[in-house]
Amino acid sequence: MFIKRLGYFLVGLSLGLVFLAFFLKKKSDETGVSFCYLPNCRVLKDLRSKPMYYSEDISAMLNSNELDTLAIKQFLTEGDVDFGSSDTKSKPCKTYIIAGEVAKKSLQMKVRNCPERITIESITQ
Repeated sequence: MFIKRLGYFLVGLSLGLVFLAFFLKKKSDETGVSFCYLPNCRVLKDLRSKPMYYSEDISAMLNSNELDTLAIKQFLTEGDVDFGSSDTKSKPCKTYIIAGEVAKKSLQMKVRNCPERITIESITQ
């Protein structure tokens, strides 16, 4: 008797979990909601949410076609924040070092994160 009830419970629970996972995945795809719990993901999401400005060096690289904005966006979505090299305590603007691979080259990008905007300061190998 108990085994039968346990079986019904487990079947119902598994169907409910599958339905819930499907429903929440569809809901997050429609609204663009993403769940960032780790520090790397939270920092990159914060950087992507603000207006982006470029230093003179980066503007020159963009104008000479050494670099394009897609590479910068790739840094801000797939990059790894190096918290050891970053200055996260400074005020009002924090400085982050983001490591990433663009066109099979390992690069580092230095970003100043101010409350109202971000500034891409440099990109080095």
